[in-house]
Amino acid sequence: MKHVTNNIYYVGVNDHQLDLFEGQYIVPNGMAYNSYVIMDEKIAILDTIEINFKDEWLNNLKEVLKDRKPDYLIVQHMEPDHSANIMEFLKVYPDVIVVSNAQAFKMMYQFFHQEIEHKLIVNNGDKLNLGGRELTFMFAPMVHWPEVMMTYDENSKVLFSADAFGKFGALDVEEDWACEARRYYFGIVGKYGMQVQNVLKKAATLDIQTICPLHGPVLSENLPYYLNLYNIWSSYGVETEGVFIAYTSVYGHTKEAALLLEEELKKAGCPKVAIADLAREDMAECLEDAFRYGKVVLATTTYNMEIFPFMSDFITRLVEHGFQNKQIGIIENGTWAPQVEKIIKAKLANAKNITFVEPVVKIVSAMDENNIKQIKELAEVLK
Repeated sequence: MKHVTNNIYYVGVNDHQLDLFEGQYIVPNGMAYNSYVIMDEKIAILDTIEINFKDEWLNNLKEVLKDRKPDYLIVQHMEPDHSANIMEFLKVYPDVIVVSNAQAFKMMYQFFHQEIEHKLIVNNGDKLNLGGRELTFMFAPMVHWPEVMMTYDENSKVLFSADAFGKFGALDVEEDWACEARRYYFGIVGKYGMQVQNVLKKAATLDIQTICPLHGPVLSENLPYYLNLYNIWSSYGVETEGVFIAYTSVYGHTKEAALLLEEELKKAGCPKVAIADLAREDMAECLEDAFRYGKVVLATTTYNMEIFPFMSDFITRLVEHGFQNKQIGIIENGTWAPQVEKIIKAKLANAKNITFVEPVVKIVSAMDENNIKQIKELAEVLK
């Protein structure tokens, strides 16, 4: 149990059993599933947690509630890591009124195949009076599911932000917020930048002193820092000046070219150079860096008349997550019938505001003197 502020308590749990979040994102430091209790004349619980931690969560609730019983369960998001214990909660507290929107209640039936007996359907902007405070519900569709809503407590100046402002990592592990929040954002929410921008505009009209997300720590200090990062991320802006080089290499020649470009960029005074072997590094971290920097170099080989599978997968992920507003350099390698430049440009054809920079480095099997010259020229353009 943790006191958040003004009769608001944290009753979430840490999960160190999970290896892949959403079945795809590695979480070496686990995950936090957050749930909150507002103690007032009437008591509201905000969201449940992942099914495997039911007992720990219910015990956390009892520690806060003591002899009292909750009046409301507010469901902000129906993803199972937040909603799976709704029916288990109602077995213990059958008289509780479940508060959510019509779309969320439809999903509840889809997940649990039974109707909620006591429910309150709310619309965007509706309020719920708990006695000493009034909660306002703010719909946030596609951040990152269509039924998502946030809850604002004007009394305590707290925004319960659903999955927004969340991050990977359990709360009993010390780590930098931005790195894992960035990887979380671009992997999970990144496609929906416009929707996040809409929510940020709504949030700008509120006096927010604390943000309580469904993953990651409660944020109560230096809120402009977090809000500014979310604004940059959701507007697909440049967070860090520099260049990200993503490469794949079969026999080491393309890797050699990528490393030479890294060296030349540093010599030319590029403020930051990040480089990743797509076959060996976490793809979600590579995705994060591609969105972080304004300039990206893709270096790969022709392979079975396509491009190397890890690069093909990477570009597909970029496009699926709304990749835009970037300068792209290309290093291609092919012993015969090179196709890299053509295929990369075709794969990025639907990405918005992409500028391809010259020269394209064209390696035939192994680098020659002309390729070294091209790489130096590319470094000068991108620095």
